[in-house]
Amino acid sequence: MKAEFFDLHAESRHSLKLLLPKVEEEFARSIEEDPETWEVFVKRLEDHFDHLFQLYHRLYGKRYDMIYHLENLLKSMARASFQRPADLRELDQQRETNPLWFQSNQVVGGVCYVDLFAGNLQGIRAKIPYFKELGLTYLHLMPVFKMPVDENDGGYAVSSFREVNPSLGTMAELSQLSRELREQGICLVLDLVINHTSDEHEWALKAKAGEPEYRDMYGIFPDRMVPDLYEKNLREIFPEEHPGAFTWFEDIKSWVWTTFHSYQWDLDYSNPVVFNRMSEEMLFLANQGVEIFRLDAVAFIWKKLGTPCENLPEAHTILQGFNAITKVVAPAILFKSEAIVHPDEVIKYISPQECQLSYNPLMMAMLWNSLATREVNLLSQALRDRFGLPQGTAWVNYVRCHDDIGWTFSDDDAAKMGINGYDHRRFLNEFYRGRFPGSFARGLPFQENLKTGDCRISGTCASLAGLEKALAEEGPEEVELAIKRILLMHFVIMTAGGIPLIYLGDEIATLNDYSYLEDPKHKNDSRWVHRQTADPERYAQRLDGETLPGRVYQALRELIEFRKSLPALAGGKLEGIDTQNRSVLGFTRVNQYEEVLILANFSERDHAIPEWVVRQNMLDQKSILFGEAEFAESGTLWLPAYARVIFG
Repeated sequence: MKAEFFDLHAESRHSLKLLLPKVEEEFARSIEEDPETWEVFVKRLEDHFDHLFQLYHRLYGKRYDMIYHLENLLKSMARASFQRPADLRELDQQRETNPLWFQSNQVVGGVCYVDLFAGNLQGIRAKIPYFKELGLTYLHLMPVFKMPVDENDGGYAVSSFREVNPSLGTMAELSQLSRELREQGICLVLDLVINHTSDEHEWALKAKAGEPEYRDMYGIFPDRMVPDLYEKNLREIFPEEHPGAFTWFEDIKSWVWTTFHSYQWDLDYSNPVVFNRMSEEMLFLANQGVEIFRLDAVAFIWKKLGTPCENLPEAHTILQGFNAITKVVAPAILFKSEAIVHPDEVIKYISPQECQLSYNPLMMAMLWNSLATREVNLLSQALRDRFGLPQGTAWVNYVRCHDDIGWTFSDDDAAKMGINGYDHRRFLNEFYRGRFPGSFARGLPFQENLKTGDCRISGTCASLAGLEKALAEEGPEEVELAIKRILLMHFVIMTAGGIPLIYLGDEIATLNDYSYLEDPKHKNDSRWVHRQTADPERYAQRLDGETLPGRVYQALRELIEFRKSLPALAGGKLEGIDTQNRSVLGFTRVNQYEEVLILANFSERDHAIPEWVVRQNMLDQKSILFGEAEFAESGTLWLPAYARVIFG
């Protein structure tokens, strides 16, 4: 094994000596015109080639033509390096000097659909002053690329990675937007869908036309023999649309691998051409100013007979390969994984060599769980056992996203708390549909299975937190509690570590919009209840503290400003504390010799922290930096309903 390891290193060195002169010959004119870029490219390539070679060899080392494809990849990388704009090269140097910039307490994220929030890219440009006012330094625009007009999975069926959806603007406008955002200290985040393309993508159209090179880029089969072998181990993602993972297309007389929708054709990464071509698309977008790529559907990108074709080792190798490529061409780039899978699998995608960032679906689920149960046991457990990450990485924490809320906790974790996972999910679904006695929520089921009762939940933060019901059925007291719930959950994501991400609209307490039921394209997808067009009247009220939008917005903006003023909230180090109260979450944050202690009451009742816990954590010797709490004569600490407190 050790000899094989050293032989591979020797082969790597030999390959670089062989390939670099060929790349140099191809770009002789560019090198003459811009020798500095070539010098930087060669230096970075020498630093990272061995790692890239080993990853590429792991995927394609059994192929006789591996070196040929590797040569093509290096030429694509060199081409992208020469095409990289000067301001992005400067950014590369800054990020190489400060690679952990994303762990700063200054970083606060927002996410929105371009058309729903601002109409088009020009509208987003006009909103830059608003993003600055709110305090955002990270803006994730939901899918902006060319897509089929009718069915497109909300933009995740991409027809071209090099064209913006014409209704939103042009690639030139996107590049200009990224530059203006960057000048204002806001990084641009876009989705890179790497598992599939739409069936209208140029590659798919050429595959339909029978061109062998492009048919080989997808999972296309003339009969059911191979698909049947695969489907012995595959799970169905959208069984109501098509059974299994394959769709028959009469026009090409073939079965096509379609993990998700039938118009989303899965790419075949066992073909190095696919890896190389997707690398080219990624580098093209990096040169338009994208700074962070959210990698979509990463769990599914490698297929292997006899397995579920999810979370396979080769999927991680592919992501590490993409990362190694950007280290050479565009070191400013970060990757964010989207793996809504078991917590044991989520963590495997997160490393400096793979995805430096990752969504934290478990925290989202546990925040809503704690609101429903008024107990923080599962949330505390998640922070204690599941929150730790490798050095040089960070969570992206959020209250909700464009998709549904799924109860992604581990049944084994729940069992440690004496909780039956299946029954508890049923309870949460009933609670957030407003069907459990005493529920404050107004949510809708998504992907409901009528046989098992399983589903996920759609709804805006405000409606799920009780504001919709309070306004319609309750009174001022319930409205107050709903506002406190909204702020409480955002308080936790702002203080727990990593990057907090706000789904834009939640900052002004947007309610569910049921008009989607009147749209034939959306009526069967309940997620559109929280994907509504931004309400200008509601946004106009944000600076009026007498209005509901204004109260939520101003409190949230105050929280963001406070986060940015407190260095202890940088980084991701977190230590949970036992508050000896089932409703009160407690944890400490430490950074640069500064420590703060955070308490959050997940109940509408006042709750007490025992005197001995107060003394043990020296709360009586600390100052309240944020929020409200009161010490009793006995030394007990009392927290009001849904209190949010920071001691320092």
